[in-house]
Amino acid sequence: MPELLLELFSEEIPARMQARASEDLLKGVTDRLVGAGLVYEGAKAFVTPRRLTLSVHGVPARQPDLREEKKGPRVGAPDNAIAGFLKAAGLKSIDEAKVQPDKKGDFYVAVMEKPGRAAIAVIGEILPEVIKGFPWPKSMRWGEQSKAPGALNWVRPLHSIVATFGPETEEPEIVPFAVGGIAAGNETRGHRFLAPAPFTVRRFADYAQKLGNAKVVLDAERRRDIILTEAKQLAFAQGLELVQDDGLLAEVAGLVEWPVVLLGSFDEKFLRIPEEVIRATIRNNQKCFVLRDAAHAKLVDKFILVSNLEADDGGKAIVAGNERVIRARLSDAKFFYETDLKTRLEDRLPKFKDIIFHEKLGTQAERIERIERLASELAPLVGADVEKAKRAAQLCKADLLTEVVGEFPELQGVMGKYYAEAQGEDEAVAHACEDHYKPKGPDDLVPSDPVSIAVGLADKIDTLVGFWANNEKPSGSKDPFALRRAALGVIRIVLDNGLRLRLQGVCEYALGRHSVVSVTPAGPAPLANPSPVQIGKQMRHDSAKEVVSFFADRLKVQLRDQGARHDLVDAVFALADQDDLLLIVRRVEALGKFLDTEDGKNLLAGYKRATNIIRIEEKKDSREYTGAPDPSLYKQPEEKALAQAIDAAKAEATRAVETEDFEAAMRAMASLRPHVDAFFDKVTVNVDEKALRENRLKLLNEIRAATRAVADFSKIEG
Repeated sequence: MPELLLELFSEEIPARMQARASEDLLKGVTDRLVGAGLVYEGAKAFVTPRRLTLSVHGVPARQPDLREEKKGPRVGAPDNAIAGFLKAAGLKSIDEAKVQPDKKGDFYVAVMEKPGRAAIAVIGEILPEVIKGFPWPKSMRWGEQSKAPGALNWVRPLHSIVATFGPETEEPEIVPFAVGGIAAGNETRGHRFLAPAPFTVRRFADYAQKLGNAKVVLDAERRRDIILTEAKQLAFAQGLELVQDDGLLAEVAGLVEWPVVLLGSFDEKFLRIPEEVIRATIRNNQKCFVLRDAAHAKLVDKFILVSNLEADDGGKAIVAGNERVIRARLSDAKFFYETDLKTRLEDRLPKFKDIIFHEKLGTQAERIERIERLASELAPLVGADVEKAKRAAQLCKADLLTEVVGEFPELQGVMGKYYAEAQGEDEAVAHACEDHYKPKGPDDLVPSDPVSIAVGLADKIDTLVGFWANNEKPSGSKDPFALRRAALGVIRIVLDNGLRLRLQGVCEYALGRHSVVSVTPAGPAPLANPSPVQIGKQMRHDSAKEVVSFFADRLKVQLRDQGARHDLVDAVFALADQDDLLLIVRRVEALGKFLDTEDGKNLLAGYKRATNIIRIEEKKDSREYTGAPDPSLYKQPEEKALAQAIDAAKAEATRAVETEDFEAAMRAMASLRPHVDAFFDKVTVNVDEKALRENRLKLLNEIRAATRAVADFSKIEG
């Protein structure tokens, strides 16, 4: 079957846009092919700095013929209805329609047949649409044609278009179209410097082979593999180890079409500055990789660079040029670092009084004061020294005003640790300056030192409650202040460290340092003639309840991502006052284990049966069957046995929950199973005697009430 080859050849495409662009090209073309009835066998997109390429194989040579029946008016309908039908169906006379009977009579039906078109003609209409509407994050116009209305916008000036279509056994045709004054053809170019001469191509196999000969590695994944393999080999030959950086690797693979890996070096004196500064300098400014001594895991005075050239001198001039730039950049970094060391962290703090953190949340100085107060309150709860937690909270943001962090913002926290160590701060304080930002993402480590935990929680909770109190909440996919990430950070810190925190109280305390503008009431009815103090307290309570609910939503997502059943999570969260995250997780785990047992499954089935009966009868009678049943109305031994079992199970489960022994609570619930089974086997609920029927329905409701000691079983599926 025929194959489509498309190449869009331009000036250099920014590396950060390449992966998305190849996906957009693939989707844009293939979606339209399928929409036009050209269902293909397979497709793959490629990208280099200078070209976007798409290969689609197994495309039909023609669209399928279409046959459609259009139902018209009833036979004998008014003339205007007949005329409208003929016009819509494209018929000249009603005689061209056929008559089709159905239950309501005879109707006219027009049979419309549309022959399929040649695929190359359809593709010639599809490709200009995709190119003109391509969703670049940023695009430009160029040349004389940029002045014309509807001029082509592209990420960089587009030079040529290759578009061929045809079967493997024949010479492919050029797809006839033009965009922005550029007509599609079958000519492309290789590497800008190593093979700039134009050459013609036929189909993808021919195209890929000729590009390889012209010093272009088309596949980005293969370019990454070449760079990584050769970099590791160069490092190994020196007895060193490559410090792998996947983000940098992907970026560098997007900067070269013909990767050539080289080794350079810098002055050993620069190794006296922090390794993170060296790495950031070399990475950010020259897109180079650093190396370390495998035995001691320390950086060495060498680096790996990736060139886009095979130089006649073996790359000596390229290496020398990079070494010269890196030497200058490291000199600047060394100066910044040494300058920073001359000022103590606490001496930088007064400047924060003039820096606004957020217009609704005050200055950075006010924020630091809030974090310090909250960290001192949290410290005893997480086993941290209060004074160390306060000191760490006081200093944790100071490095934001340093020269190095001004140059490399990604080193915030890291530099705070180095500067704190240099001025003789306690080790726990120094590490908290770095670790309080963690975890920054799902793969980042969680702080484990108590001082870091206290400051990290204080920082994140203050951010959450502050924005929440001022109606700056996430909505839909929008989360400009990364509040979801902050909440997930709190959750991971709590769970990974096995912390017991009542978040409602913590959030209310944190809100005490903020002005709560308004919240949706979540607590009890407002007091009559409340005082300003009472109003403020109620608003803090309600706002904290909303923040805790936000934590609950984030925890649900995390537990589901980890494989927990969503219905079990909902069953636990349906209980009131669930603000101890660790306890919630343990309860979900215990509930899951219990329901995997035979007793658990049978008890759930009995619960569902009981609640279904109650629900039906309550709806029929327009009332609820709550309240304690009357023991004097128990007529059968199974009723008495079930009532006694419920009382015993409820008491035992409640005690077990109070001691946080959720497995024991589940075992108490399991003891109900035989009594529930016996009740349904021997007792008729809907008897004629009204008082007896009501009492038995109340007894069934006691099963529902008893199980709420561990979870809301109504939320559990099955």
